[in-house]
Amino acid sequence: MPSIASSLFWIALIAALAPIVAGLFPRRLVPEVVLLLVAGAAIGPFALNIAAESDAIGTLRELGLGMLFLLAGYEIDRSELSGKGGRRALYTWLLCLALAFGVVALLGIRNVISAEAAVAIAMTSTALGTLLPILKDNKLLDTRLGKTVLNHGAVGELGPVVAMAVLLSARGAFLSLVVLATFALIAVLVAVLPTKLVSQGSWTHRLVRSGADTTAQTTVRLTVLLLVGLGVLSAVFSLDVILGAFAAGFILRRLMPEGDERLEIKLEGIAFGFLIPIFFITSGMAIDVSAVAANPVVLLAFLLLIIVVRGVPVFIATKFEKIEPPFSARESAQVALYGATGLPMIVAVTGAAVSAGQMSSDNASILVAAGAITVLLLPMCATLLNRPEQSNKVS
Repeated sequence: MPSIASSLFWIALIAALAPIVAGLFPRRLVPEVVLLLVAGAAIGPFALNIAAESDAIGTLRELGLGMLFLLAGYEIDRSELSGKGGRRALYTWLLCLALAFGVVALLGIRNVISAEAAVAIAMTSTALGTLLPILKDNKLLDTRLGKTVLNHGAVGELGPVVAMAVLLSARGAFLSLVVLATFALIAVLVAVLPTKLVSQGSWTHRLVRSGADTTAQTTVRLTVLLLVGLGVLSAVFSLDVILGAFAAGFILRRLMPEGDERLEIKLEGIAFGFLIPIFFITSGMAIDVSAVAANPVVLLAFLLLIIVVRGVPVFIATKFEKIEPPFSARESAQVALYGATGLPMIVAVTGAAVSAGQMSSDNASILVAAGAITVLLLPMCATLLNRPEQSNKVS
């Protein structure tokens, strides 16, 4: 079995080379995350077997996943999410979930994969954390198209997390809802207390700000504490770490509604420069390449189902956006392609199903591989549909 040291070396090498290789493709058509996944599968135990996940690497992987969703939660405009666009995104996701369960029942997916609920939930996810760097690279994050993608992405991440906690939990639906409500209450308290303790102009506020750009790095350390604290709270309640990380991102934005460019640069350096690549590489390492190659029909079927179940309703929903000028068919297709891009939640849902004995590792590998293909193909197609005028900033 490969040692921790050699595994870390190969992971670090891939993380360093991936952005360089991605830059060789015109218009960055191949997202860096795809290269990380493919390279991870190549070095993993199911291929070259020169790297393996250990407890130490697993901890870094969880931190990478946490940072991915913290930044995703931080980017969400709460006022927009609670407005018409956010509500439309929620209704769209609920329609996707109902459609997913209908398709699973109609096709008899249980004859192939035992965890019907896990398959249905996985089909409705949107990889918002994965899309963030892609939207940034294409300069779409602050456009109306980008804002719409963020709305669908936020609901497409949180919805499956809640559905997974309720439908896949051994506690039962009612008790799971009680646990979720308790977690939400504690998260609200965590959001409120800092504003009381570190109010603008107070000595505690001055103390935190004075150490922000010194070796103390107070704002970075407090952000990490927030992430880890809510992650631990999620574990205590047997919830996915994604929920805690997303809550941490929302809380961080509430504490700094106007943003903090210096802190954002530091966090992105830690996240995209170190932790997040580890998450994607190790996710690739978990893919059983031979199992995927042996079931191409199942792989293709799941890929098409994701597009139909998630992409088509999002496309239709954009036609009801009351904006001027309205979305063109090209722009609606872009939003739909981004909305149907899923991976982290597919990894999380299949991982939970495998741990519970509801799904085989082979089938989980196929689903994760399908999610990886959506990350490769769908944003690429959306980028090809992109036009320069779509880079206009939203007001």
